[in-house]
Amino acid sequence: MKRWLALIVILLVCLAVVVYETSASDRKFFLPEPLGGVKIVVDAGHGGVDGGASSQSVIEKDVTLAIAQKVESQLKRMGAEVVMTRNTDGDVLDEHAPSEEFPTLRERKKQDIFLREEIVKSNEPEIFITIHANAIPEAKWRGAQVFYHQDGHPNSELLAKSVQDSIKNSLQNTDREALAIKQIYLLKKAEVPAVLIETGFLSNDEERALLSDDSYQEKMATAIVDGIENYVNMEFE
Repeated sequence: MKRWLALIVILLVCLAVVVYETSASDRKFFLPEPLGGVKIVVDAGHGGVDGGASSQSVIEKDVTLAIAQKVESQLKRMGAEVVMTRNTDGDVLDEHAPSEEFPTLRERKKQDIFLREEIVKSNEPEIFITIHANAIPEAKWRGAQVFYHQDGHPNSELLAKSVQDSIKNSLQNTDREALAIKQIYLLKKAEVPAVLIETGFLSNDEERALLSDDSYQEKMATAIVDGIENYVNMEFE
């Protein structure tokens, strides 16, 4: 009899431990995924022969790919379906149309943008983000800033402000506000809420060092993903 009681006690203790551990370390096991059912296209700006902005040995295409891949990983953990326009050092043409040849670099860049547009259109996502890094001649300027097209999807402004606020509150190193622009082709053509995220200035010494740092890139990715989640929660309330 005592043996059976001991076994029952052991089983109850084991069950209690399992319940506690599940509750404490993985509460999401019992909850819907925060971004479940949401498809997002993530674009790492530039790539290949088009390195984008640069300062010293830091090149924009490398920074954007590193952050974009971290964003992808975090979004997937939250249940989102993620489509990446590129996953390698090359441009989008290298990855999706490697046999294509172009007479000039200008023509290649143009067709590369058109292909990114087609990837967004054909995948029919709920959200499109393109990630970049800035650089200008004056080193004093710094701070991440999120842009949306003033003639684009009407919810792009809400998405831009949500991501900008998340970056501002999480990283606490920018006072910039989300800004409407007219020049970015991809933002205008996207038929879904779309934003361009300038993650900072490579021309600023401190910010260049941060953007090259893996842990800061992860923090930036977290801020972006939190902003997306906040936007989704607002949109579907």
